[in-house]
Amino acid sequence: MKHKNDHSQTLILTAGQGRVYHLGAMTAIFKADENETADQYSISEWWLAPNSNGPGPHQHDDQDQVFYVLEGTISILTGDKWIEADRGTFIRIPRNTIHNFANRTNKKAGMLNFDIPGGFEKNMPSMVKWFEENK
Repeated sequence: MKHKNDHSQTLILTAGQGRVYHLGAMTAIFKADENETADQYSISEWWLAPNSNGPGPHQHDDQDQVFYVLEGTISILTGDKWIEADRGTFIRIPRNTIHNFANRTNKKAGMLNFDIPGGFEKNMPSMVKWFEENK
């Protein structure tokens, strides 16, 4: 399968650059996905407004999730346990594991997300549409 971008080239994006998706109180910024990584992984930032819920409990049948908290504190559900993840916290959630995240604080919070392998980004346009229709 031929990819649109040459994934053998260095990719440099500054703060805020990438493919931006607005999902209610969340904003996702995809830094690299199938186009840049030959479907091997995708990397995105997820920013949550103060006192906001995430996407709801869900699982990925074909992807491992890695989260790294960049700013603030993010509440993360993995399996049946919630943890409070502060800046610098690293969490790997294996495929087929129920997970969710939320910002239960009064400050903006953000995390870096790695999807391994890539492909999750294909869902983003339909997710944006759902959030627009269900405000």
